[in-house]
Amino acid sequence: MTNLLLASQSPRRRQLLALLHLSFEVAVANVAEVPRTDEPPAELVIRLSQAKAHAVATYTDAIVIACDTVVALDGEILGKPRDATEATSMLRCLRGRSHTVYSAVALLEPATGRALTDVAATQVTMRPYTNAEIAAYVASGDPLDKAGAYAVQHPGFHPVAALQGCYANVVGLPLCHLTRCLHAWGVEPPCDVPVACQSHTSHRCVVYTTVLNEQ
Repeated sequence: MTNLLLASQSPRRRQLLALLHLSFEVAVANVAEVPRTDEPPAELVIRLSQAKAHAVATYTDAIVIACDTVVALDGEILGKPRDATEATSMLRCLRGRSHTVYSAVALLEPATGRALTDVAATQVTMRPYTNAEIAAYVASGDPLDKAGAYAVQHPGFHPVAALQGCYANVVGLPLCHLTRCLHAWGVEPPCDVPVACQSHTSHRCVVYTTVLNEQ
């Protein structure tokens, strides 16, 4: 059986990876999530996901899975807010507008040096929530560990009006992109991944066939 190691402390990524019914362990990757000057968002998430994978690569008998997610609004990268003030500012900037969520999934086999990275991009349009709704959501503390300062799946705030692309990408781990990578390495999840993902997220996906069949 293939050993998997998730390089993430995110409970959302652990929940999503568990849907694949593959046994895995978790390790925290201490990587500074700081963009370089003029670094495109897709290149940023690729670099950081790969850095996270290498940061836990002492586990040489496992395939490491790492992921990084950012929000890009009009070319500006929005990572995790530093505090409540920055979270409020991000949510006001995103309100009623469309942006793109990028995630990179990186696989690394430390024993051989074999590596593979895939990128997902999802277009997200936010609803015109009020300042009072922002204040209540920020006061909950939920935005502080999330790129763009929001959770698409939050039951109280429900900030998203429309979405085009992978929903799980916006949560933090694009499962069909990960599955495509695992397939390339001969690792087969013992479940129907799109069905499991849609059941967990309650979102009807229309892109999984395209994602899984892309080369």
